This record gives sequence, C-alpha cells and structure tokens, in this order.
Amino acid sequence: MRRAAASSLTLILSALALTGLLACSENHSEATTSERASEPAPEKAAGDLLSVATTDIDDIKRLSATLTTRDMGEAVARIPGVLITLNVREGDTVAKGQVIGVVKDQRLNFEASAYTATALQAEADYKRIRTLYDKGVYAKARLEQAESAWNAAQAQRAAAGELAGQGVIRAPASGVVVKADVPAGAVVMAGQSVATVTAGPRVVRLQLPEPQARALSVGQSVQLEANALTASGTLSQIYPAVDKGQVIADVTPAGLDQVLVGERVITSLSLGKRRGIQVPAAYVATRYGLDYVRLVAPDRTFSEIPVQTAPLSAGQVEILSGLKDGDTLAPYGAAK
Repeated sequence: MRRAAASSLTLILSALALTGLLACSENHSEATTSERASEPAPEKAAGDLLSVATTDIDDIKRLSATLTTRDMGEAVARIPGVLITLNVREGDTVAKGQVIGVVKDQRLNFEASAYTATALQAEADYKRIRTLYDKGVYAKARLEQAESAWNAAQAQRAAAGELAGQGVIRAPASGVVVKADVPAGAVVMAGQSVATVTAGPRVVRLQLPEPQARALSVGQSVQLEANALTASGTLSQIYPAVDKGQVIADVTPAGLDQVLVGERVITSLSLGKRRGIQVPAAYVATRYGLDYVRLVAPDRTFSEIPVQTAPLSAGQVEILSGLKDGDTLAPYGAAK
C-alpha cells in the first residue's frame, strides 16, 4: 500500500517537472524568434556603384623649388679700394646704369694728378719748341719729338683718369636688389660683388634626378604652391647639363606675384604614366587614421574593408592595396 502511494507521488512530481520544462522551452523559443524579428535587415548599397579596374595614372611628382629670376646681375667693383658709399639696400628697385656705389683708391688719384702734371709740362714744352721752330732755332725733328712726348703724356693722363673713374659702381640691369651685404667703408677687391640685382622674368627653378628629367618636356603644365597660394605654370626651359646627377629646369609661373624672390615653391609635375587603381575620393572614408571602402556583394549588401591609399589630383585617390580588378564599391552616404 505504502509502495503504491510512493510510486504515484513520484509520477506526479515527474509530470509537473516535465510540464515546467516544456513551458520554459516554449518561452525561450518565442523570445529567440522575437529577437530575430527585431534585428535590423542588412543595409544594401545605393547610389552609383563603381567597378574597380586598373587604368593609366599620371605619375605626379612633388618637388621643392625656388622662385628666382632667369638671370642675376652682379654689380662688381672694377678697382680695389675702399667702398665710400653704397646707395641701395635689399628690396630697392634700380635701373640699368644707375650709380649704386663708389670705390676710391687714393693711389689712383695721385697717379692721375701726376700724369696730369706731366701732360701740362709736355704741352708747355711743345708750344715753346714750336715757337722756336717757327723762328728757325730748332730743327723739325726736335719739334716732332716734343709733339710725340705731348701726345704720350695726354694718353697717359686720359688712361689714369679713366682708371680712377672706374671706382663708380653701376647697376648691371634693371630690377630689384636682392643682395647688398657689403657695408660702406669696407675694403673691396677688383671683381668683388657689391650687390646682386634680378634680371629677366621671374621663374620657378627646380632640380630633379637625371632619370626623372628624361620624362619632362618643354611646354607641359606644372601646378605651383607657395605661401598658401596656388597657381599654374609652364615648363619653359630644361638646361642641357647634369650637375651631380641633377638636372635644372625653369617653370614660368602664371601668378605668384606676391611671393618673394628666393621663397620656396612646391611644384607638382607629371613624369609620365603608370598602371594602378584610382577611385573618386567619395568612395573612401578615413577614420582614426585608417582608410576604408564599401565592398559590395552580389546581393548588393556591403562590408567595409581597410585599404591603403595615396592622394591624386582632381579629387581622385589611388588604391595601393586592398582591392583587385572586378571589385564593386559603393559611395559613402548612399545606403538603404
């Protein structure tokens, strides 16, 4: 009797436990279904999709250059001596032939005075001998000797005066003084530069390695940046010489009038074509220093993948790694 009652109680408890488990399982299934239903559907790409393909890309090289003039004129001292006056400073505008300084050498002045006295004495002797020759006292040979001495003395006086007058320093060309660092009162040597004057039109002068210079051509367009200003220019001259593996070229700028002579200019010029992948900048996003693109699957869903990029001109970006031909990209800001 007691055994029957215990068995019945065990059966009842087992049934109750089974019922609870079934109820929990049903509730869990309903919760899981509800969570799946509440999950958002994957975003799908919208907008203009882009198919990635390898194309020819302009090989743009950025080089540092200097704004200068086509030529530089040096105002030099023609005689040794003391620089008595220097009438210009950096930034002054001068005209060709304008007196910008004076060099004096007292020895030349003394020589000029001595030759002047000699010429006056020779002239007096010639006039005296000429008078006596007319009276028949001296022969014609003596007159010709005195005349030759007078002519020689005059030539020496003119040469000494010309040499002393070479102390005047004149501007070699019309332009702007960019260098005048010799102070008045300094001793200068013959041929020493006293001031530097710009001459000719303004140019942007750059240097680049010989292998890259072979890709340049006169007349090609060059982009310029200086002092927060942008301008364009034309490659006007490539110098036919190599100096320490470098070739010099001049670019004629269209603008940059506010940039000072000697200021640094950044140039961007094309060195030919190369194969690569380029996409518009709208298809690339940068977050925390990393670049991402939206790679579109066949069902138009997309996923973000990191890529390595390099900037190009005209709003284009070069993809260095992370994509291959045939990949499809979606622009940022276009999704549904």
